[in-house]
Amino acid sequence: MIDFIPLENYFGLYINILLAITMICLLNSAMLPINSSKNLSFSNLSGYFMFFGILIYLGLRPISGRYFGDTITYARYFEYYVYGGQIVSDKDILFHVFMKFCSSMMNVHMFFTLCVFLYLYPMFRISKKMFKEYWFYAFFMFVVSFSFYTYGVNGIRNGMATSFFLWGLCYKDKKVLMALFFILSVSFHKTMFLPVLAFVLTYLYNAPKSFFIGWIACIPLSLVLSGLWISFFSSLGFADDRLAGYLTGESEAGTFSSTGFRWDFLFHSAFAVFAGCYFIYKKKFEDKFYYQLFNTYLICNGFWILIIKANYSNRFAYLSWFMMGLVIIYPFLKKSSFTNHHFMIGKVMAAYFSFTYLMYYLYS
Repeated sequence: MIDFIPLENYFGLYINILLAITMICLLNSAMLPINSSKNLSFSNLSGYFMFFGILIYLGLRPISGRYFGDTITYARYFEYYVYGGQIVSDKDILFHVFMKFCSSMMNVHMFFTLCVFLYLYPMFRISKKMFKEYWFYAFFMFVVSFSFYTYGVNGIRNGMATSFFLWGLCYKDKKVLMALFFILSVSFHKTMFLPVLAFVLTYLYNAPKSFFIGWIACIPLSLVLSGLWISFFSSLGFADDRLAGYLTGESEAGTFSSTGFRWDFLFHSAFAVFAGCYFIYKKKFEDKFYYQLFNTYLICNGFWILIIKANYSNRFAYLSWFMMGLVIIYPFLKKSSFTNHHFMIGKVMAAYFSFTYLMYYLYS
C-alpha cells in the first residue's frame, strides 16, 4: 500500500505528473514527425510508464472513503466475503461473485489492483488494436479524461463495466466475442445497457447527421422540459431502481450534484461532437466503425442532456464520457489531415487534458 503520500495530496500529485507528461508530449510533437523512430520509441516508453504507473498508484492506494469515495464501501464488502459471507446483492450480481471469488485468494489491496488492471487494460487493448504503433495517443486520451480517476477509485464497478464495453469493441469483426463482452459489461453495471443498445442500433441505422440533429434537439428539450424527462426515465426504471434514486434523490455534499443546467459539462461533452462533425463533414472522413462510435456517443450523451438537471446526473454523463477521448483522437490517428499533423495531435491532447486539470482546481 502507498501510505507515504498524504491523502489530501494524492490526486494533486497524480494530475500534476500527468501535466508534466502532457507538456513533454506537446514539445515532442512539435519537434519530431509522428512516424519517426525516435518518436515511436518515446511514445511506447511513455505509454508503458503510464500504464504501470497508474496501475500501481491507483491499485495500491490507501483505503479511504473521504478521498476515494466508494473504495471504503467495496473494502467492507470484501472483508465481509473474506470471513465467509454470502452474496449480499442480486443486482449486478456478477461483480459480487467476482469479489467473493477474489476474497478467497488475495488481500484487499491486491483486489483493488486487479480492479484497476481490469479498468485500465481494455483501454490499452483497444488502443493497440485500432491504432497499432500509434496506440499511445489513444491511451493517453483515455487516462487524462475528466472522469478517468473518479471511476478508477470511486465508481469502480461502473468504470470496469465501461472498460469491458471497450474491450468488446476490439472484436468488431467477431460478433460473438463482442456480444460476450457486452453481456459482461451489463452484468457488472446494468446502466451499460444504454451504450450497448445504442451501439447495436447503429447496425440498423448509422447516419451521423440524424443523430447529430437529435443531440442538438436534446438541449432545448432539456431546458424547457427537464422535469418531464427526469420523471419519465425514473418511471421506466432504466437498468434498475437505482436510476430513480440517482435522479430524484437528495444530493450529498462534495458531489457533482444538480446545480441547474450544467453548461460547463455540456461544453465538455461538445468536444467530441465538434471533433466528429469536423472530420465527417469538413474533412470528409469516411469510416463506418467511426460513425458507429460517434453515433453511440451522441445517443448516450443526448440521454444525459435530457436529465442534466437531475441530482447525480454525472453518473449518466459517464455513459458517454468514457468514450470521448476515443471519438476525438480516432480520425487523427487514421488519416493525416493537417500540414504539421503530429503537432496538431499534441495540441489536441494538451487542450483535452487542460479541461481535466482546470476542473480539478476549480472543484478541489
